[in-house]
Amino acid sequence: MDLLRTFLEVNRTRHFGRASHHLFVTQSAVSARIKLLEEQLGAALFTRRRNDIQLTAAGQRFVKTAQMLISMWEEARRSIQLEQGETPALTLGAPPSLWDILLRDWVLTLFGQAETGAVRLGCHAQSAERVEQGVLDKTLDLGIAYAPPQDGALITRQVAVIELEMVASLPGLSAQQAIAENYVQLDWGAAFIAAHARWFPELPPPTLQVNWSGLALEFLLQRGGAAYLPQRQVREAVEHGVLHRVADAPNFTRPVHVQYRRDHDFRDRIEEMIDSLIHAPSQPAKLAHDTIPPSQ
Repeated sequence: MDLLRTFLEVNRTRHFGRASHHLFVTQSAVSARIKLLEEQLGAALFTRRRNDIQLTAAGQRFVKTAQMLISMWEEARRSIQLEQGETPALTLGAPPSLWDILLRDWVLTLFGQAETGAVRLGCHAQSAERVEQGVLDKTLDLGIAYAPPQDGALITRQVAVIELEMVASLPGLSAQQAIAENYVQLDWGAAFIAAHARWFPELPPPTLQVNWSGLALEFLLQRGGAAYLPQRQVREAVEHGVLHRVADAPNFTRPVHVQYRRDHDFRDRIEEMIDSLIHAPSQPAKLAHDTIPPSQ
């Protein structure tokens, strides 16, 4: 299964380094897995040129087979769990920013309840694209993202709304002054990027570009600057005067959705988990929670 998942991730990213990052292994491990898989199949799966990794004809034929084998394995695993009455092992994937602002506290609360033994959970920080594909190919049981694609095989539910506001390390700045120096640009998804570009069409090159709000917040606290961050995440810093709201900058909102397969064996348990996430108390974390801008 590791070889198959590595093959599919390299195919998706067309980059050994990015695949290793998403799989949480070294780049040499990715290369070794692909080499071993090619040896077992007796055929090259990728052509490797500098900055250009492409599927061979054999690799193209093998993609659907790899997806099918992983899907069959996951179904077999769940079937055995059901037959033996075991605690279900579920996997959850979400972009890094959502772990900071929404999911971290929820997971801790979930396992602090009396029914702790009702589920075993695997948590993965992944790109939005990988989350979407993981739910479809059954390598993830639940995927949480800002704007997941609609698919008839999946159930989609909105679980939260993230509100973003621009904050700065210096008080009294205008939005144009805030973006002029030490601006940290975060990737809150396509809708945010489009809205941000409409409000700031002449944005200077940002000092830092990240998709992890925790790092952006630490940068502002230690190095100074400005960024769009979730209100929950910056509430404490603003209340203590460490960060300051940029008054004339627009705020944005971003809905968060969860997806899982309509034919999932543990659908009832998943729905219970989703309900607990929707009704989880909105308590500010220690400088870690986000807000996102709506398309205007």
